[in-house]
Amino acid sequence: MDTPKIERAAALLVGARRNGTLLEALPSYASPASIAEAHAIQDAVTAGLGRPVGAYKAMAPANGEPTRGVIYADTIYASPARIPAAAVPQCGVEGEVAFIFRRDLPPRAAPYSRDEVAAAVDACAAIELVTSRYRNSDAASNLQKLADCISNGAFVHAAPQAEWRSLELGKLKVTLTVNGATVLEQVGGHATGDPLGIAVALANMMREQAGVRAGQFVTCGTYTGLRYLQPGDVCGVRFEGLGAAEATFLR
Repeated sequence: MDTPKIERAAALLVGARRNGTLLEALPSYASPASIAEAHAIQDAVTAGLGRPVGAYKAMAPANGEPTRGVIYADTIYASPARIPAAAVPQCGVEGEVAFIFRRDLPPRAAPYSRDEVAAAVDACAAIELVTSRYRNSDAASNLQKLADCISNGAFVHAAPQAEWRSLELGKLKVTLTVNGATVLEQVGGHATGDPLGIAVALANMMREQAGVRAGQFVTCGTYTGLRYLQPGDVCGVRFEGLGAAEATFLR
């Protein structure tokens, strides 16, 4: 990997997070050329900010390489949460199923199995709050978005449930509300239909680094798509059998 490039990209993203400024894009001399470089930029930003990691967002496309985005501990909220819109100015929301690790899954050579990960986690309803360090995130490349923690702004979780294994997580009824009005109601909607599989992919990505720690979350992809709300709005998501989460964007 190109260490000077990673350091230059991290410096730009650290500055954007600290100052609240928006980048047009990462310049060519600081733009990641691979998923590994984008992950390395995330980790360099985390080191530069000195903020602990409390969660990850992860994706594992059927025919692609899995990816993860860091979520900082000070941006994780128990539901119901009241969050200044200035902290997440795009006010993006995604209704998701997430897991909390109840024990460490440390680094090791052998992959973690699905059963091992399932035995280590509780599940919960969650809302990912989306915001970008780029002025026009739609114009940023996927690798640039990945370097920016896949546009994560914050994370709101319902109470974790230990008794979730009898649920068909890919086929849960999900309801999304905005200011009390239902804007989406459907069964399923997750891209892979298997959020636990995303948690397994995350555990195996991290076993090659520092592992995952008890108390960290992984949020596993939207069921509701990405919607942009406004300051003052209240967003709620409910997964039948799993619980509900709510986030208010304070003006």
